Amino acid sequence: GLTATGQKQKHYAGGFPIGFVASDTGETYVYNHVNIIIDYHQRDPDVQGYRVVGFAVEPMSIKHEFQGGFDWDGQETEGWTKQLSTCSSNAHMERSMIRANQVVKRGEKILYTYDVTWRASETMWASRWDVYLNEDHLVPAQVHWYSITNSILVVVFLSLLVISILVRNLKRDIAGYNAIAALADEENDDDVEETGWKLVHADVFRPPSASMLYTVFVGTGVQIFITTLSIICFSAIGFLSPARRGSLMTASLVFYMLCGVVAGYVSSRIYKSFRGRQWQLCTILTATLFPGIAFFVFLFFNIVLYFLHSSASAPFLDVIIVAAMWCCVSIPLVFLGAYFGYKGKTLEYPTVTSTIARAIPTPAPLLHPWVGMTVTGVVPFAAAYVEFFFIMTSMWMDQFYYVFGFTLIVFLILCITCAEVTVLLVYYQLCAENHRWWWYSFFTSGSTAMYMFVYSIFWFRTLEASRMLMTYLLYFGYMFLFCFAMFLVTGSVGTLISLWFVRKIFATIKID
Repeated sequence: GLTATGQKQKHYAGGFPIGFVASDTGETYVYNHVNIIIDYHQRDPDVQGYRVVGFAVEPMSIKHEFQGGFDWDGQETEGWTKQLSTCSSNAHMERSMIRANQVVKRGEKILYTYDVTWRASETMWASRWDVYLNEDHLVPAQVHWYSITNSILVVVFLSLLVISILVRNLKRDIAGYNAIAALADEENDDDVEETGWKLVHADVFRPPSASMLYTVFVGTGVQIFITTLSIICFSAIGFLSPARRGSLMTASLVFYMLCGVVAGYVSSRIYKSFRGRQWQLCTILTATLFPGIAFFVFLFFNIVLYFLHSSASAPFLDVIIVAAMWCCVSIPLVFLGAYFGYKGKTLEYPTVTSTIARAIPTPAPLLHPWVGMTVTGVVPFAAAYVEFFFIMTSMWMDQFYYVFGFTLIVFLILCITCAEVTVLLVYYQLCAENHRWWWYSFFTSGSTAMYMFVYSIFWFRTLEASRMLMTYLLYFGYMFLFCFAMFLVTGSVGTLISLWFVRKIFATIKID
């Protein structure tokens, strides 16, 4: 890349490509020469000892030729002593010295060479990872700050909207309902006409359809939410650094398993409030639904990669270890949390649910539930769009991601935005006398994940991946899992804040 002043910048990533395809001719070229650059630092000039503080590989494509036109078959010993005219043994290779690139064609003879450069460096051992993390400031910090500023503006706008609409309307509604109730008590008149969200007081806490699946989704979403928040926090303070290989993935698995207690507790409390009786099945689904889908998708991809002889396939022993951790640690912890949830006090609601459900009037076009459940997600997605781009780049382009402090702020802003939007739309649904808000609140905030998946479809073009079927399966399979997890997280945030909101407003009015 280039700076604003035209200064050249370097890009660091894990590994390097084996070749490239020319954009003009469409021909394929192989990187058959690598410049290996090793930086070393001497901590104490009086001590004869050095530490390697940097390692980089610069790939090049060079069509090698021997001096004198010698043609080597790759077996004769004479070829080992012949000098190359395209790669001098007395000088390090530079891109300006390349005459032609090595094309990949049938019958082509490809010679592989390498070049090692040792460079003294002033970089200390403790700061050896800085150059890989900030990439010579290839992506300025201002970009992340602009993203956060944009997200904060969205949150501020939504907060003002919620305050101006909800607080004003709720005060008016509650005062009016209580005044009507007092008037009815004084005049002993039960025929006082009421309108608005109070009309659904006998149905607002009616259990939703597929209540077991609903509680499983909410419990799993809370589990993933706490895991994600913990991982981001520990990464932001430096405990989980890219310098410690595998620490982020290991910590994610450990935190997810430990948070199984929370998943079991939340799902059991909500399911118990629905008067559900199949608590064993509910707990089993909470412990196995999402991790089961993720594990079997991973297992399928891993088996296919193994038969394709790919280095991306995980060893069989590691797969067994993950399965053992899931069965022997995660599932028992979910049952432990469910035990305390079912033994606890039943979640009480401020109103009594009637036997017969109230009919829902035909809503206005803009208040139709499907409108809110499909369109609303664009607002939280817009608040996290820029940071999501960098996360996608880190996931699929082997770039190091290190700005976890920005990620923490954006993640919190995302959750706050989902909560505010969901509460506002749930209020309007109740005013429209629609008491089916349980799934509505979940899908309203969860639709953010739908926009993430749609964005990943368009972003796939920038990846310039191979046209193999397995490439498409890997990318869209893992992106589906990622977006499904975000669907559960954002949906749970919307559900729990809506449950708190609905309980609060119905507890403030007098209901006979």
